[in-house]
Amino acid sequence: MREEHIGGLRTRITGGTDGKGGGNDSVVILLHGFGAPGDDLVSLADVLNVPTGTRFVFPEGPLSLSFGPSDARAWWLIDMARIVADQAAGRVRDLSQDIPKGLAPARETLLGFLKEVEHKFGADPRKIVLGGFSQGAMLSCDVMLRTTQPYAGLVQLSGTLLAAQEWTPLLQKRKGLPVFQSHGTQDELLPYVGAERLRDTLSKSGLAVEWHSFRGGHEITEPVLQRLGVFLMKVLTKP
Repeated sequence: MREEHIGGLRTRITGGTDGKGGGNDSVVILLHGFGAPGDDLVSLADVLNVPTGTRFVFPEGPLSLSFGPSDARAWWLIDMARIVADQAAGRVRDLSQDIPKGLAPARETLLGFLKEVEHKFGADPRKIVLGGFSQGAMLSCDVMLRTTQPYAGLVQLSGTLLAAQEWTPLLQKRKGLPVFQSHGTQDELLPYVGAERLRDTLSKSGLAVEWHSFRGGHEITEPVLQRLGVFLMKVLTKP
């Protein structure tokens, strides 16, 4: 693995022909969740079944959090008090109409990051998969709807429907896009119903969603990783 700054973001790079992102093959870009360290998902590169030579890119969120571990990062800040209050009151957390104040700047940062990745890695967008976990999944979905690049697929690990009034009109231009989505039925941070709303919204707009639910919480399980590997092999080996 190696590290460098791409588009202003500290980035971990692995895979490829040399284990450090060498070569000119496919690229998988995965964004970590809120409060996780920047290297949180790097270990997935060692367990996912992908075409030989695939390069993995893990950008680090630009925000350093003032609570939790010293290496906790985020793409935008969230209202922790609201989460606690909703849980205490037994309210189902619904973010479908929320447009976080920090979403737009995070989007612009990631759009710039993607352009630099394509240039630096000489990557064909048709061989690039973009995705993430939790907040990283939300951001990757938002960004996918703001670019016209013909990416190979979108990965949504424990994400949710966000900014529905903005996303829904943009989905038509992504008709046919392969999407891998997984979610735990016992997820207390991002309730299962929100993931179902995202799945249904994407599917109704013509995106090709592969849906995988599992008995568990806010996590990525071994069966999910196995199925994700199948998905990545399929979308990255299309002629």
